[in-house]
Amino acid sequence: MIPGGVNSPVRSGRAVGFEPLFIRKANGCRITDEDGNVYIDYVGSWGPLILGHSHPEVVAALREAVGRGTSYGIPTRLEVEMARKVVEMVPAIEMVRMVNSGTEAAMSAIRLARGYSGRKKILKFNGCYHGHADSLLVKSGSGLMTFGIPGTPGVPEEIVQHTISLPYNDLEAVRQAMESVGEEVAAIIVEPVAANMGVVLPGAGYLEGLRRICTEYGSLLIFDEVITGFRLAPGGAQQLFGIMPDLTCLGKIIGGGLPVGAYGGKKEIMEHVAPLGEVYQAGTLSGNPLAMSAGLSMLNVLSRGGIYEQIERNNSYLCAGLEEAAGSAGVPMTLNRIGSLGCGFFTKGPVVDLESAAKSDTESYALFFREMLKRGVYLAPSQFEAFFVSAAHQKEDLDRTIQAACDSLKVVGRNCPLGG
Repeated sequence: MIPGGVNSPVRSGRAVGFEPLFIRKANGCRITDEDGNVYIDYVGSWGPLILGHSHPEVVAALREAVGRGTSYGIPTRLEVEMARKVVEMVPAIEMVRMVNSGTEAAMSAIRLARGYSGRKKILKFNGCYHGHADSLLVKSGSGLMTFGIPGTPGVPEEIVQHTISLPYNDLEAVRQAMESVGEEVAAIIVEPVAANMGVVLPGAGYLEGLRRICTEYGSLLIFDEVITGFRLAPGGAQQLFGIMPDLTCLGKIIGGGLPVGAYGGKKEIMEHVAPLGEVYQAGTLSGNPLAMSAGLSMLNVLSRGGIYEQIERNNSYLCAGLEEAAGSAGVPMTLNRIGSLGCGFFTKGPVVDLESAAKSDTESYALFFREMLKRGVYLAPSQFEAFFVSAAHQKEDLDRTIQAACDSLKVVGRNCPLGG
């Protein structure tokens, strides 16, 4: 009744050779499937649950909100409070528009960039995923990379002819492209930390270089912070790296686990969005009161301080344990991590772009995934997705995960050609 049995492709588990889990409930860092099996979860709904599942303050906010109604299609005080909170926390946002998904946020930001600049071309990067809007599926990461799909049927060539995709972390390639067509480029869109081909960090000076090039050519710089927003710092990657984009895409954490997205930026640009301007974008459920309630509750908890430092320490501890386990098992693994994000690539590395990420041994990862599952640890069912550490993960959970990795990697080392 559902294509592939799932409502988003990576969940199917086909890339790692297992039937998908069907989840009954979740609390803290643990999920429980329909058969009653309990797992330590490092997917966290693909990033939104930085505080863990069913955080009591988020649940309380939702219970109160649902009693007042689920949707109005009319403005609410909550939308204003959310806008104020986002502007307060995210350095480059002066005005913000709520939408319903990260895909919608990126699609809307691109439309706005084109409408504002009067230009057609968009420059993106190989392995960066900005949702499934037609013009942004060129050489994307995430599920396309997981299933080895270079693009997708259903997207006419005419739609993607204005999209340029270049290697991530290659600033010289950007300079060359902009020297050729820079006057036609409405925007450069980038994940400041690429988290849809595993986790790939920006090289020294890369983001600064993109900022300079956009300023030079009059193109907008769009940071897709659907994953990194409110996760790497209260103000996202732009705060962490000290780079001011013109537009920012948000999602995941901003909804507290409910469907949500947002895009925002400089006032002079955002004022081109209808009804103030002529760039049209709308949504029946945009600013949904349940999503606003959950998201505001989560952002308020994150604003109290100390949480990011705690998660950073935990992720550092976890990754050190994973690296030691891989070394002991003689399995080449490159651990990329930042803040609460991480990925273990089954390759000698370094992993700095799509090409180097694609050298990973996906069969070894699939075996590792299945062995970890046997030991009660749920990782992303794809080599090319991040794992997420939450505030709910305690040292005992991390230690259990590291021990499971030690045992699982020994199996990988005995059964796969990567083994030393």
